[in-house]
Amino acid sequence: MKWMIASDIHGSALWCERMLKAWERERADRLLLLGDLLYHGPRNDLPEGYAPKETAAMLNGLKEKIFCVRGNCEAEVDQMVLEFPVMAEYCLLEAAGRLVFCTHGHHIHMQTPPPLTPGAVLLHGHTHVPVKIQRDGWWHLNPGSVALPKEGSAHSYMTLENGGFTWKNMDGEAYDALTL
Repeated sequence: MKWMIASDIHGSALWCERMLKAWERERADRLLLLGDLLYHGPRNDLPEGYAPKETAAMLNGLKEKIFCVRGNCEAEVDQMVLEFPVMAEYCLLEAAGRLVFCTHGHHIHMQTPPPLTPGAVLLHGHTHVPVKIQRDGWWHLNPGSVALPKEGSAHSYMTLENGGFTWKNMDGEAYDALTL
């Protein structure tokens, strides 16, 4: 199974559309969204193409393919307009026989990790910066941000296939990878 992993759309219909084109190009089976789908939040400027209703409509078109965790910008009103669950604090995946703990990153992150065993992965968004760091035998990964990248990073996402994570920009160009 191939997953596409993305985070921090923040209501940008322009970047959501580009993300969904990348999803089609990747031919991924599932789309894992790591939160902050519709609202830009009080700390961020409005992203280019800010249109939360359009963003919701685009995402609802793939509701059978999307898994999502709640970001710090999600609220109950977002769940009222999105036709797939968005309020879970985390979800668990398996890759190459290893646990992948998926969350947004505003509560559980590198400084406050869940209990992880060597080889496990902590996967989250929130910082808008792509990350690949090994710590105490487990991996800390972040796909970066679809709409509001920070620290000079690209608008980006990741794929997960056959135990391998690949970071890509929105044009599909790979720029980092990790095989478990």
